[in-house]
Amino acid sequence: MKTHNIIIITGYSGSGKSTAIAALEDAGYYCVDNMPVALLPKLLELPIEPDFKTAGLAFVMDVREKNFPAGYPPIFESLRTQGYAFKILFLEADDDVLIRRYSQTRRQHPLSQNKNLPDSIRMEKEQLTDLRTVSDLIIDTSTCNVHELKSMIQNIAKKSGVLSAIHITVLSFGFKFGIPKDADLVMDVRFIANPFYIPELKPLNGTSQRVKSHVLDNAECQEFLGRYLDLLTYLIPLYEKEGKAYLTLAIGCTGGKHRSVAIAEAIGGHLASRHPSKHIEIHHRDIALT
Repeated sequence: MKTHNIIIITGYSGSGKSTAIAALEDAGYYCVDNMPVALLPKLLELPIEPDFKTAGLAFVMDVREKNFPAGYPPIFESLRTQGYAFKILFLEADDDVLIRRYSQTRRQHPLSQNKNLPDSIRMEKEQLTDLRTVSDLIIDTSTCNVHELKSMIQNIAKKSGVLSAIHITVLSFGFKFGIPKDADLVMDVRFIANPFYIPELKPLNGTSQRVKSHVLDNAECQEFLGRYLDLLTYLIPLYEKEGKAYLTLAIGCTGGKHRSVAIAEAIGGHLASRHPSKHIEIHHRDIALT
């Protein structure tokens, strides 16, 4: 595993480590939360399976493990001597922000035994002073919301290794069966002439070339596709920047058999050709129901 990008996430309790590791997991990293530092060398020695594909490895380590502050220095030094290259990402926040976050979540601080919250925070900062000093990157999350922190972590992932591409699903459906609950963008294409009313096309569906030609050769459909694909060209990078791992584009017509299917096929094909590094899937939810 020496060739993998390795990120150690640490810092103060309540500073956003859970958000950070979730962002790295979405970026394609293999992640372990609350990793005992003594087990790290053993895990890195494990043989890699040929089909094990990941953008990197990420581990959250902090004072939830009571031996971590004293145990990490020799272990980290030994790993570096063996040739492991890893970065330490340290998250912090102002005391009043940490106190407010704990008040909102009603969680207990890991060092709270017989101590009030301010004293627990102060003790944690003292225990992690040396680690903060040797960290490769320090992020103050005091003024960050969840989305902003996730975006920061995604940018770090881009610089550290290969960022997992957004997963885009183009989903056709029929409005008569309800709008898909997992849809991020819903487009109604019922303004396109309906092949359902053409006797020779009615028994076919939008995957057939005859129905595709009827739907896609329509002048209104061609103009719509041009404008909608331009919109997606603008939106997809913004969704990626925001840290979105999955994007579902729902294309709906009346029954989900003809127009929405043909247009979903066209959109999915265009995205696959323009973005070969992204995961593009096409599904037809209601194609067999009408």
